Amino acid sequence: MFQNALLVAIEGVDGAGKNTLTSAVACSLETAGVRVSRIAFPRYGTLHADLVSAALHGQMGDLIESAYGMATLFALDRKGALHPGLGLAALTADACEESVNQPHIILMDRWVASNAAYSAARTQQSIDEPGGIVEWVADLEFSRFGLPVPDLTILLDVPVSLARERAAGREAFDASRTRDLYEQDSPLQERTAAAYRALATAQWQGPWLSVTADVNPHVVAETLLSSLSAQ
Repeated sequence: MFQNALLVAIEGVDGAGKNTLTSAVACSLETAGVRVSRIAFPRYGTLHADLVSAALHGQMGDLIESAYGMATLFALDRKGALHPGLGLAALTADACEESVNQPHIILMDRWVASNAAYSAARTQQSIDEPGGIVEWVADLEFSRFGLPVPDLTILLDVPVSLARERAAGREAFDASRTRDLYEQDSPLQERTAAAYRALATAQWQGPWLSVTADVNPHVVAETLLSSLSAQ
């Protein structure tokens, strides 16, 4: 989407291991001499992401009850990450004028597909519901907000039971990582996982690659290098 840059979204339910996979893939790419930029959403510590966090922890009244309201906050957080004229290519501290146009890979821990999957799961709609919330999310984020469509979306497709165990373990280890209302809702996580698989099958908004929990990050890195070379 951006000149000389490969935009890659890594998706999956809460606790799937997206951050771990993103870190390992980034390390492999950097070892191969590739410039890598990383960003995770929501961007906690910024306005809209902190409002999302407050809502997910029951601190924003009935806002959490609105799938459209929550989806809008998530979308505004992504919109706020764009740099005028440079887009996501300017996210890292080393993105100076000389380096912005160098070939590199941008890894995003969550992107628009997360809004589509969770919103479909919350409203219990199919991803291809005519005039449904998935269509609305795409219009809001890609059309109205002008967010870029990823060159590749990677779905980390793990059993929800494993993701739940990981989220619980993370909470037990770090008191600041208390599970939010979405993470505590097992049926929601199951529906979200199903929505993600449907999006991947449909190749929603561009190409998708589905991987399992035991995926070799070096193999993923090689796939991204091949995609970058093919641009």
